[in-house]
Amino acid sequence: MSVVVATGSKLLLKPQPGIVNIVWIQANKYSTDDKAYNLASLKRGTGGRSSFNGIVATVFGATGFMGRYVCNRLGKIGTQLIIPYRGDNYDPFRLKLVGDLGQVYFHHYHLQDEESIMKCIKYSNVVVNLVGRDWETKNFKFDDVHVDGARRLARLAKKSGVERFIHLSALNASENPETAGILKGGSKFLASKARGEKAVLEEFPEATIFRPADVYGQEDKFVRYYAHSWRRNGQYFPLWHKGEKTEKQPVFIGDVATGIMNAIKDPDTAGKVYQAVGPKRYLLSELVDYFFRIMRKDDEWGFTRYDMRYDPFFQLRVTLTEKLSLNWPIGYLHWEKIEREHLSDDVKSDVPTLEDLGVNLTTIEQQMPWEFKPWTYGIYRGLDPDEPQAPASPPRTVI
Repeated sequence: MSVVVATGSKLLLKPQPGIVNIVWIQANKYSTDDKAYNLASLKRGTGGRSSFNGIVATVFGATGFMGRYVCNRLGKIGTQLIIPYRGDNYDPFRLKLVGDLGQVYFHHYHLQDEESIMKCIKYSNVVVNLVGRDWETKNFKFDDVHVDGARRLARLAKKSGVERFIHLSALNASENPETAGILKGGSKFLASKARGEKAVLEEFPEATIFRPADVYGQEDKFVRYYAHSWRRNGQYFPLWHKGEKTEKQPVFIGDVATGIMNAIKDPDTAGKVYQAVGPKRYLLSELVDYFFRIMRKDDEWGFTRYDMRYDPFFQLRVTLTEKLSLNWPIGYLHWEKIEREHLSDDVKSDVPTLEDLGVNLTTIEQQMPWEFKPWTYGIYRGLDPDEPQAPASPPRTVI
């Protein structure tokens, strides 16, 4: 037989005939077994940020809006994190604080470079794919990211022995998506997301897929989209059919992150699809009116919502923004966004939601006043946003 001796952080295996293997687990604690364990893989601690819960997770897309929340939640429960990134190496470094010292590791990668991807997942038992593209660029089209990239990550994760694969799709994803009447043939984004789901399940049948609706939170593309001055014409706000034919169920980012966490910890979620939607359903017109009431830009301020179909100048603005913006449209304004914005959320009754994962959903009324606070009218012109004021009347829900 042999004896394993712990010396610092290394294990030395010394053959000793007739002696049972002994592994040094902790001070004065031994385990007699015929297999020499890798101590780094053993759970330790009480379950907090300074512990190790046995999960080594690689989060692709960690530097994006949703990735920051997911990484923080993973770090809180003692997960060892590998964070792949591309571009400037200073961009992801603020994520170093989501875990304790030595728990967060960064690695450069490219979505089309399989060797760099394998280096990021070779030690992981969980892979989360949050990589997405809201608009096409000259380097990455929708299919490059949502289909080919997702398939590549799923295939390599399966090859390296990853136990759990979490994939982020989109609500209303369909290979033949419905159209709001704005883009001919519907959203290419949603079509590519549907093909991406199919590709992931072909390569990794046990993958768990999330289909989120519009997600709001700090640094999102929902609150900031409606608050941006480029999205409106002064005090006039254009919406397709005035927003009165579109129904939405926006969801808070913290609830989506909680759902992903619960799915990682629950093996019964393998191979299932979950809809990440909020607890209430609203007309888009009601939501936009409510947002401007929160910002103290109501009727007295001059807020007026009108039908975008009859405003060729705004339509020209959207087209020029797409043509002239270099990889980043001003105010996130582009036709793909306009199309998806006016498409009603199709929540299927036979597909589970975040509530089936034990998530207590946050309502719009609970969170939106905080999210819109930086855009309070007069906040930088002598008006105190904290002064007592009656809260904005909540939006009416769709019955």
